Order: sequence, then structure tokens, then C-alpha cells
Amino acid sequence: MRKTRAKKRVLLPDPKFNNKKVTQFVNNLMLDGKKSVAFSVFYEAMDIVSSKVEEESCVDVWQKAVDNVTPGVEVRSRRIGGATFQIPQPIREDRRTSMAMKWMISFARKRNEKTMAQKLAGEILAAYKEEGASFKKKEDTHRMAEANKAFSHFRF
Repeated sequence: MRKTRAKKRVLLPDPKFNNKKVTQFVNNLMLDGKKSVAFSVFYEAMDIVSSKVEEESCVDVWQKAVDNVTPGVEVRSRRIGGATFQIPQPIREDRRTSMAMKWMISFARKRNEKTMAQKLAGEILAAYKEEGASFKKKEDTHRMAEANKAFSHFRF
């Protein structure tokens, strides 16, 4: 939008954990407007996570997994004189969390378990232990920004 920023929509906290971030995650998980299906998949995944990790609550495990996947910097392409440079830039807080959530969901969909709840639980546990595809994506993003640090003076 050219003139004004879009208004932030107010999210209601989810019914089980009373957490707005959970609602945001479920909204990203949802396909074809089927929010109740997305909530049931998420809650089933949380049940699987809580059965595997007894020492912490499942919401804390999920929150730590999202924090572990959250990137700090990204590279943006910028064309300067005929050459295209990858310029590292810090990311806004809301974009960071949405990127982390989208990465977790997309890599969970690519996993080989049987149901989506099992796939999501596996990806949450992997991100919690700082491994798995979504954590690797964060590491690759940071590595790319580190490699292109010389071009940071082109920041716009």
C-alpha cells in the first residue's frame, strides 16, 4: 500500500491455552478456511508433544521451538549499477515470528509421518532440540547474511 499501513487485525486468544500466538500459528496452519480442523490438528500435535516431553508444558516447548526457528536477519536483493547484491537487513518483530511459524508449518507438511498432527509434533520437537529442517533454514538465512555482510553499507 502506498499511503497508509494496513491496520493490524486483533486476534482472539485460543480457547485451550489462552494464547494469541497459538491463534496466529493456527491461522497459518489453516487450509481453505477450516479453522476448527486446524485447531484440532494443533491440539493433537500438542498432546503428542506433551507425551514426549514431560518436564515442560507443551506450550512452553512450542514457544521455545518457535523462538529457536525465529531469524534475526535476512537478505534482500538490491540492484546497484547492473549487479544484484544480497543485502543483509534486520527483520521486524512481527515478520520474524510469522516467518518462523510459516517455516515450521511448511517443513512439517514435507515430513514423512502419517498424520499432520504427527508431522507437526515432530517438527516442533526437532525445532525445540535445535535441529530439523526449519532450524536449518534459520541457520542458512543467518549464514547467507553473514557471507554478504560486506554489502551491508548498501542498505536502503
